[in-house]
Amino acid sequence: MIKHPFRSITIFILLITFPATIGVTSVFAASLTDMVVSNTRDHLLLFVKVDGAFTEKMKQAVLNGISTSFSYRIAVFRVRPLFPDKPVTENKITHTIKYDTLRKVFVVNRSWESNRRMTTDSFTEAQRWMSEVKSLPIASLDELEKGVRYQVSAKAELDKVTLPFYLNYVFFFLSLWNFETDWHTVDFVY
Repeated sequence: MIKHPFRSITIFILLITFPATIGVTSVFAASLTDMVVSNTRDHLLLFVKVDGAFTEKMKQAVLNGISTSFSYRIAVFRVRPLFPDKPVTENKITHTIKYDTLRKVFVVNRSWESNRRMTTDSFTEAQRWMSEVKSLPIASLDELEKGVRYQVSAKAELDKVTLPFYLNYVFFFLSLWNFETDWHTVDFVY
């Protein structure tokens, strides 16, 4: 039987890196918090925050000029006890952060605010803008019936980072800072 010298090296590398990647991904847990549903005269509004979204690797990537996007998926359902819940609306919004290394400012765009460019020199403030949604209209009150039970469900995820081909090898472990929260749900009666 011929032994391959690379087989033992490959097994050794897998045994070392596999537990390390499990530890990194299981310690990191982003979650939605402070989810509140409110309304104006015409719209149902959502307020929500993401805690634990920025890891050290992600912060370094942003500071190196890599554009990063969070997507928030929001759905409103009419709760029906004997039947499947009926979807009322579904929304997807995106927050994007990019560090302008020449001007030394962070630029944040939020799709639900008509992609208005918000700039700051504070990384803490830019992270706050990325991690929170305030007064997002998620449904028209005309779509809801009075006295009926509804649910609002939300989820946040880091969009896949697309790098130039030659950088895919350099940032092989960049996927370790990807996140996706669990669905968070709030019940209410309109």
